[in-house]
Amino acid sequence: MNELIKQKIEEIKSIEKNLPAMIIIHDIRDSTVVYMSEMALQGLGVSLKELIEMGLEYHERFFNPEDAKDYVPKILGLLERNNDDEIVSFFQQVRQMPNMEWAWFLSSIKILLRDKDNKPVLTLTTSIPVDAQHHIAAKSQRILDENNFLRKNIQIFSKLSTREKEVLRLLALGHSSPEISEILFISDMTATTHRRNIKEKLQAKSQYDYIRFAHAFDLI
Repeated sequence: MNELIKQKIEEIKSIEKNLPAMIIIHDIRDSTVVYMSEMALQGLGVSLKELIEMGLEYHERFFNPEDAKDYVPKILGLLERNNDDEIVSFFQQVRQMPNMEWAWFLSSIKILLRDKDNKPVLTLTTSIPVDAQHHIAAKSQRILDENNFLRKNIQIFSKLSTREKEVLRLLALGHSSPEISEILFISDMTATTHRRNIKEKLQAKSQYDYIRFAHAFDLI
């Protein structure tokens, strides 16, 4: 098997310079990287030797774990179906260092090599950067920011009562206290009190804060 792995790696190395994408080969038996193209290594700022020595730390160091919730089940499904023609594609965020901003990549993966029992051994991944100005990258960044906001403020949001969440939704939609009282069949004073309590609990300073909470927690 080791000779077959080396052979497959050499086949990919022979054509990698002609491909407009970064290439990664994983040994799925232990989820480690066994080969990465020079373009990809330069992007991460490491050597192949350093990368192999990292083992599983590679995933934690360079990739946003939030994305894994989406693409790991897809990859597991690919391996389970074990189909020659199937390719799984997904977006993921990558960064070279912890203090750097995440960059979006579009990656595609397929099975590259199987053992004598026809079980997957190697996978081949190609990855290309998504233009930061592309609408998909911009939308993905907004979703990421919203998810980060949710995780950061979930305890604050949980302090709101069911009625206060209803009022928050209406505030985010731009309704005034009199309008809220009419919609929810409550008095103006009650609507004003809810509004004051929401402002204090969320530490809201503007209409924008109401909108951010309402979007992040699926109220609107």
